[in-house]
Amino acid sequence: MSGERQPLRARVRVAREGFTLDVDLELPGRGVTAVQGPSGSGKTTLLRAIAGLERAPGARIEASGQTWQDDGRGVWLPAHRRSLGYVFQEASLFTHLDVRGNLAFGQRRRRTLPSAAAGAVARAIDLLEIGPLLNRRTDTLSGGERQRVAIARALAAAPELLLLDEPLASLDQARKQEIMPLLERLHRELEIPVLYVSHAPEEIARLADHLVLLEQGRVLAQGPLAQVLSRLDVPGLAGQDAFVVLDAVVGARDASWNLLRVDFPGGHLWVRDEGAPSGQALRVRLLARDVSLAMQPPQATSIVNALPAIVRGIGPAAHPALALVSLRIGDDEAAGGSDLLAEVTRRSLDALGIQPGAAVWALVKSAALLA
Repeated sequence: MSGERQPLRARVRVAREGFTLDVDLELPGRGVTAVQGPSGSGKTTLLRAIAGLERAPGARIEASGQTWQDDGRGVWLPAHRRSLGYVFQEASLFTHLDVRGNLAFGQRRRRTLPSAAAGAVARAIDLLEIGPLLNRRTDTLSGGERQRVAIARALAAAPELLLLDEPLASLDQARKQEIMPLLERLHRELEIPVLYVSHAPEEIARLADHLVLLEQGRVLAQGPLAQVLSRLDVPGLAGQDAFVVLDAVVGARDASWNLLRVDFPGGHLWVRDEGAPSGQALRVRLLARDVSLAMQPPQATSIVNALPAIVRGIGPAAHPALALVSLRIGDDEAAGGSDLLAEVTRRSLDALGIQPGAAVWALVKSAALLA
């Protein structure tokens, strides 16, 4: 499938004792939308309502140009008639079937031409690299293998929407590192929208294109990932250090010092050389606490990366002694620019006289490459 895809629209209200989910979303028709918020903010309830596993009276849900629910027009498709795949925190595989049998079950969820169904299964096996597991009993698989099979089973139905509800939360760090590259491959190659619920900032930074922040059943912010993360009027990812994500490309290599230059709109950074080839697209995660400010170009310092910037705004940080400073790096009409955050003491801001509109230097002490 190619070309422009219709957006995912979900107007959902679910009222319970002491809690109400009330959202109105229009999300991209392809790519990964991360849904994040504190426990109890309504993330799973939202996914269940979209999937038709929970009835939300008065809701309107459209996916891939099809109406799944519109109570005003008397439209309601039950879950088994909605073209979606749903992967839970626990794999929930059928233990009486081997891996091949689980995939066949997923394939039967959607009536389609045999050739198309076979193609969906073959692609799922390839994307999740589970070919060697096909004849294995599911109770002999590791946790990471089970989740890979669960995602492949969801894709075997050739869905128009994929819902992932904290798919890595039950795994240890080693298993997460095994699956993350495969999820990134899904991110690159899937042409359908993916809703991805996670509390983990690394997962969101590596996978998401779009971000929805929920709080107490309401949408606190939504938009492109970089745009939402750099905002000062929302608290960012619940309970996490403020950070931004830059989409970059490997521009050069300094082999004598084992450094890579990664280029992004408006500037570049030198980072440790982890072997990425020239021209490779990757992401860079910058924690606000790893960015300092100076009024003059730095001299005689160990900090390698100093970027000229303009202060766009100043907002509160996690501690009253600190402030978050929104910065714009570059803004050439052709090259564009990027947004950064710096976390500095309010005392430093006062001493340096830093105000919105000021020209400063952003000193980047550390940056993490995300493959």
